[in-house]
Amino acid sequence: MPRTTGHTPTSDLLTGRPATGHTAGGLPHSTTHLLGRGYQPVSAETDHTALTVRGTLPPQLDGTFLRIGPNARGAHDPAVDHAFGGAGMVHALRLGGGRAHWYRNRWLRGDAISRALGELPTPGPRRGLDDNVNANLVRHAGRTLAVTDGGALPLVLDSGLGTLARTDFDGTLPGGFCAHPLTDPVTGELHAVAADHARDEAVLLTIDVEGRVRSALPIPVKGRPWMHSFALTERHAVLFDLPVAHDDAEARAGSPAPYSWQPERDARIGILPRDRHDAAALWLDVAPCFVFHPVNAFEDTDGRITVDVIRHERAFDRDRLHPSESAPTLWRWTLDPREGAVVERQLDDRVQEFPRIDERRTGLPYRYAFTVELDPGQGAALCGPALLRHDLATGRADRHAFTGGRTTGEPAFVPRDALAAEADGWLLTLVYDPAADRSELVVLDTADFTGPPVAVVPLPVRVPHGFHAQWVASEW
Repeated sequence: MPRTTGHTPTSDLLTGRPATGHTAGGLPHSTTHLLGRGYQPVSAETDHTALTVRGTLPPQLDGTFLRIGPNARGAHDPAVDHAFGGAGMVHALRLGGGRAHWYRNRWLRGDAISRALGELPTPGPRRGLDDNVNANLVRHAGRTLAVTDGGALPLVLDSGLGTLARTDFDGTLPGGFCAHPLTDPVTGELHAVAADHARDEAVLLTIDVEGRVRSALPIPVKGRPWMHSFALTERHAVLFDLPVAHDDAEARAGSPAPYSWQPERDARIGILPRDRHDAAALWLDVAPCFVFHPVNAFEDTDGRITVDVIRHERAFDRDRLHPSESAPTLWRWTLDPREGAVVERQLDDRVQEFPRIDERRTGLPYRYAFTVELDPGQGAALCGPALLRHDLATGRADRHAFTGGRTTGEPAFVPRDALAAEADGWLLTLVYDPAADRSELVVLDTADFTGPPVAVVPLPVRVPHGFHAQWVASEW
């Protein structure tokens, strides 16, 4: 169900579904689901051991499943509180030897939480206006890092979820960091695009395998766009300069995410060589939209770059508190630097977000993508009733549904072994059961994606719907 650069509906080259257009101005949705129990923050840090397992946990799953998201301490009202503003909390389950050893949750120790809990402040330098970290998790150079937008520095976590320190990568980070760094599976280096809310500039960062910034390439931009994420290929970084940008009025009002839809801004995609400090970005126009999460990108021998994204028609326009104003779907952009052109094509018309791939294929040609299917009637959703597996070679999409009103968020993929074929392994995801008001860890074998889980670990508590999931192997 694609659309092309000229917004002319065609048939979907992958799925063969007939095309339909989008409602002008996006698709407003109800946000009443945000009042539901599954979105409410938990009030305490807890520890639980001797968890039961239904089914069989694969012995290869020796590590820790993590999930991060905002969790306000105290009163929370989604009608007036920004969806991205709660204090960061990490939830974790330790697996190994076919057992689920423990579950625990911990607030990340920003200054406000440390004061509230009567603890000493977290050591390390400070950057940005707010040190609240709640967006994502990444493993690099032997450290597990919690990261976020807005200039705040990464937080280093220990294996028990304690906040050890802020880090500026041994003094080598010139400014703030970002919510979506990417690891090059070939070099092992970490790459990031850090946007500065106070300057018309972003910085392309390369952090070496020892955990120090090897290069920092400034990228001039106009009007401080919200570059929440980027994509990587073998030779290039792909940048998203789209019509959500810094809003001074929102900042003066104290918004923790002071950005708004600004329709007068151009929507453009930048192509930047990763290691040429004398190079400038090549900018190509696309139809107005916003991208929180690309799926993956890769380039061919003729220099064309394929970028798959979850595309929002718009965001933070009428609703400044939630990304609720359109129904995000899976799109493919084919960038041709020689022609200065972009072909835009919708690959799947189901409402979906939170894409994951086999990260051994980051920046490389790939075939499979996993996403969370969302309820079409809900905007600002962090969860949905099913997981989708897209075969981008054939156009087939398999669906694993969760019944009984149960909903899932972003999964983490774990390969079966180091030499396993692409996307052959397990998906681990937290599923919320509203009837029991409890969550459970569900383990799916991708060899039987639509079949029953191989294992379920019921939790004695609820894990609020959050942002991103990560798997950290046993060496942590």
